[in-house]
Amino acid sequence: EAEVSVILNPAPAVPLPDELLGKISYLTPNESEASLLTGITVTDESSARAAARQLLARGVRCVIITLGAKGALVIDYRRDVLVPAYKVEAKDTTAAGDAFNGGLACALARGMALEDAVREANLVGAFSVTRLGAQPSLPTAEELRQFAAAVG
Repeated sequence: EAEVSVILNPAPAVPLPDELLGKISYLTPNESEASLLTGITVTDESSARAAARQLLARGVRCVIITLGAKGALVIDYRRDVLVPAYKVEAKDTTAAGDAFNGGLACALARGMALEDAVREANLVGAFSVTRLGAQPSLPTAEELRQFAAAVG
Protein backbone atom coordinates (compact mmCIF):
# COMPACT_ATOMS: atom_id res chain seq x y z
CA GLU A 1 0.00 0.00 0.00
CA ALA A 2 2.75 2.45 0.92
CA GLU A 3 4.88 1.37 -2.08
CA VAL A 4 8.04 0.81 -0.02
CA SER A 5 10.51 -2.01 -0.50
CA VAL A 6 10.42 -4.74 2.13
CA ILE A 7 13.47 -6.88 2.87
CA LEU A 8 12.75 -9.96 4.96
CA ASN A 9 15.50 -12.11 6.40
CA PRO A 10 13.52 -15.14 7.63
CA ALA A 11 15.70 -15.94 10.63
CA PRO A 12 14.90 -17.90 12.59
CA ALA A 13 12.96 -19.64 9.86
CA VAL A 14 9.30 -20.42 10.33
CA PRO A 15 6.75 -21.28 7.65
CA LEU A 16 5.34 -18.12 6.04
CA PRO A 17 1.89 -17.81 4.44
CA ASP A 18 1.70 -16.90 0.75
CA GLU A 19 -0.25 -13.76 1.70
CA LEU A 20 2.84 -12.50 3.54
CA LEU A 21 5.27 -13.67 0.86
CA GLY A 22 3.37 -11.58 -1.69
CA LYS A 23 4.26 -8.42 0.23
CA ILE A 24 8.02 -9.07 0.24
CA SER A 25 10.29 -7.23 -2.19
CA TYR A 26 13.50 -9.07 -1.22
CA LEU A 27 13.55 -12.37 0.67
CA THR A 28 17.05 -13.26 1.91
CA PRO A 29 17.14 -16.78 3.37
CA ASN A 30 20.25 -18.85 3.84
CA GLU A 31 20.27 -22.49 2.68
CA SER A 32 18.56 -23.95 5.74
CA GLU A 33 15.93 -21.19 5.85
CA ALA A 34 15.17 -21.65 2.14
CA SER A 35 14.81 -25.39 2.76
CA LEU A 36 12.33 -24.84 5.58
CA LEU A 37 10.29 -22.30 3.60
CA THR A 38 10.00 -24.50 0.50
CA GLY A 39 10.43 -28.12 1.55
CA ILE A 40 13.28 -28.36 -0.99
CA THR A 41 16.57 -29.43 0.58
CA VAL A 42 19.00 -26.73 -0.51
CA THR A 43 22.48 -28.20 -0.81
CA ASP A 44 23.87 -26.58 -3.95
CA GLU A 45 23.23 -23.93 -6.58
CA SER A 46 20.72 -26.09 -8.47
CA SER A 47 18.53 -26.83 -5.45
CA ALA A 48 18.80 -23.17 -4.38
CA ARG A 49 17.47 -22.16 -7.80
CA ALA A 50 14.53 -24.55 -7.43
CA ALA A 51 13.72 -23.15 -3.98
CA ALA A 52 13.99 -19.56 -5.21
CA ARG A 53 11.68 -20.26 -8.16
CA GLN A 54 9.11 -21.75 -5.81
CA LEU A 55 9.23 -18.65 -3.62
CA LEU A 56 8.84 -16.41 -6.69
CA ALA A 57 5.81 -18.45 -7.73
CA ARG A 58 4.36 -17.85 -4.26
CA GLY A 59 4.59 -14.08 -4.67
CA VAL A 60 8.04 -12.89 -3.55
CA ARG A 61 9.41 -10.32 -6.03
CA CYS A 62 13.10 -11.19 -5.59
CA VAL A 63 14.79 -14.07 -3.77
CA ILE A 64 18.41 -13.77 -2.64
CA ILE A 65 19.65 -17.05 -1.14
CA THR A 66 22.94 -16.69 0.70
CA LEU A 67 25.20 -19.66 0.04
CA GLY A 68 28.07 -18.94 2.42
CA ALA A 69 31.48 -19.15 0.77
CA LYS A 70 29.83 -19.64 -2.65
CA GLY A 71 28.14 -16.23 -2.62
CA ALA A 72 24.52 -15.20 -3.04
CA LEU A 73 22.04 -16.41 -5.64
CA VAL A 74 19.81 -13.59 -6.93
CA ILE A 75 16.65 -14.62 -8.75
CA ASP A 76 13.72 -12.53 -9.88
CA TYR A 77 11.71 -12.37 -13.10
CA ARG A 78 14.55 -10.62 -14.97
CA ARG A 79 17.69 -12.26 -13.63
CA ASP A 80 19.22 -15.45 -12.31
CA VAL A 81 22.77 -14.76 -11.20
CA LEU A 82 25.23 -16.02 -8.61
CA VAL A 83 27.11 -13.10 -7.09
CA PRO A 84 30.36 -14.66 -5.86
CA ALA A 85 31.57 -14.38 -2.29
CA TYR A 86 34.81 -12.73 -1.29
CA LYS A 87 37.50 -15.19 -0.25
CA VAL A 88 38.40 -14.64 3.41
CA GLU A 89 39.53 -16.65 6.41
CA ALA A 90 36.40 -17.00 8.56
CA LYS A 91 36.87 -16.62 12.32
CA ASP A 92 33.23 -16.25 13.45
CA THR A 93 30.09 -16.43 11.30
CA THR A 94 27.73 -15.28 14.08
CA ALA A 95 26.76 -11.98 12.44
CA ALA A 96 27.24 -12.90 8.78
CA GLY A 97 23.55 -12.96 7.88
CA ASP A 98 22.77 -9.76 9.75
CA ALA A 99 25.80 -8.06 8.21
CA PHE A 100 24.74 -9.19 4.72
CA ASN A 101 21.20 -7.89 5.21
CA GLY A 102 22.35 -4.58 6.66
CA GLY A 103 24.76 -4.13 3.77
CA LEU A 104 22.02 -4.97 1.27
CA ALA A 105 19.55 -2.53 2.83
CA CYS A 106 22.12 0.29 2.94
CA ALA A 107 23.23 -0.30 -0.65
CA LEU A 108 19.67 -0.39 -1.99
CA ALA A 109 18.76 2.72 0.02
CA ARG A 110 21.70 4.51 -1.63
CA GLY A 111 20.22 3.61 -5.03
CA MET A 112 22.65 0.88 -6.06
CA ALA A 113 21.57 -1.55 -8.77
CA LEU A 114 20.54 -4.91 -7.31
CA GLU A 115 23.58 -6.96 -8.35
CA ASP A 116 25.94 -4.23 -7.13
CA ALA A 117 23.99 -4.05 -3.86
CA VAL A 118 24.35 -7.82 -3.39
CA ARG A 119 28.07 -7.55 -4.18
CA GLU A 120 28.37 -4.91 -1.44
CA ALA A 121 26.28 -7.04 0.94
CA ASN A 122 28.67 -9.94 0.27
CA LEU A 123 31.55 -7.60 1.12
CA VAL A 124 29.95 -6.59 4.44
CA GLY A 125 29.24 -10.25 5.23
CA ALA A 126 32.82 -11.21 4.38
CA PHE A 127 34.17 -8.46 6.63
CA SER A 128 31.98 -9.64 9.50
CA VAL A 129 33.33 -13.19 9.51
CA THR A 130 36.91 -11.99 9.87
CA ARG A 131 36.26 -10.73 13.41
CA LEU A 132 35.01 -12.32 16.61
CA GLY A 133 31.62 -11.43 18.05
CA ALA A 134 28.51 -9.94 16.53
CA GLN A 135 28.55 -6.18 17.03
CA PRO A 136 32.37 -5.81 16.81
CA SER A 137 32.25 -7.52 13.42
CA LEU A 138 30.03 -4.87 11.79
CA PRO A 139 32.17 -2.41 9.81
CA THR A 140 32.16 1.35 9.65
CA ALA A 141 32.11 2.87 6.16
CA GLU A 142 35.86 3.53 6.38
CA GLU A 143 36.63 -0.02 7.54
CA LEU A 144 34.58 -1.36 4.63
CA ARG A 145 36.46 0.84 2.12
CA GLN A 146 39.80 -0.41 3.46
CA PHE A 147 38.60 -4.02 3.44
CA ALA A 148 37.33 -3.69 -0.14
CA ALA A 149 40.75 -2.43 -1.22
CA ALA A 150 42.43 -5.36 0.53
CA VAL A 151 40.21 -8.15 -0.86
CA GLY A 152 39.74 -6.67 -4.33
